Amino acid sequence: MSIEASYNQWSAVYDTNRNRTRDLDAQVMRNRFSPHRFRNVVELGCGTGKNTALLAQIADAVHAFDFSEGMLARARSRVTSPLVNFARLDLNQEQWPIPDGSADLATFNLVLEHIQSLAPVLSRAAACLSSGGILHVSELHPFRQYEGTQARFEGANGSEVKVEAFTHHVSEFIDAGQRAGLRLVKLNEWWHDEDAGRPPRLLTLEFVR
Repeated sequence: MSIEASYNQWSAVYDTNRNRTRDLDAQVMRNRFSPHRFRNVVELGCGTGKNTALLAQIADAVHAFDFSEGMLARARSRVTSPLVNFARLDLNQEQWPIPDGSADLATFNLVLEHIQSLAPVLSRAAACLSSGGILHVSELHPFRQYEGTQARFEGANGSEVKVEAFTHHVSEFIDAGQRAGLRLVKLNEWWHDEDAGRPPRLLTLEFVR
């Protein structure tokens, strides 16, 4: 099953299934960005809108993209703020409908594991940023991927569906960001409350243009 088809199917239960990685990502986003204010935010991989609602509270405008129509349908019903514009976008396509230098914050949340080549995608994201703009990356930690963890959910017939994923080492994220002309200013690792004794669940990186 393609990544897009998997997420179209997953969209029906994404918000209701138990998902510690999803919940930790949302908590990290709230803690990091809720005290701040932005002019224009680009959300690259909005899913069902779990972070879009937060972004709409702290930005003058949010442009939220995803390539799964199923996820976008859920996001549109969940977040009805007039400040948010939802649109379909495949991050692998060469041209994005985002003006260069237009965003002071761009975010990737739990999406880059499904991108085979980081460099061109981070380069296009960097082009979206204004001078001093922030690129926030939050991904399943590669240490978890080394153990065999990947995005997965229970399908309609009760069977487990694994979503195709690519492992990117920490150094790959850093290198791709630097090649895009960005400066790494923060790198953090995060554990869920139930992760005692396990490798970190999330890796976050923050770059500045």
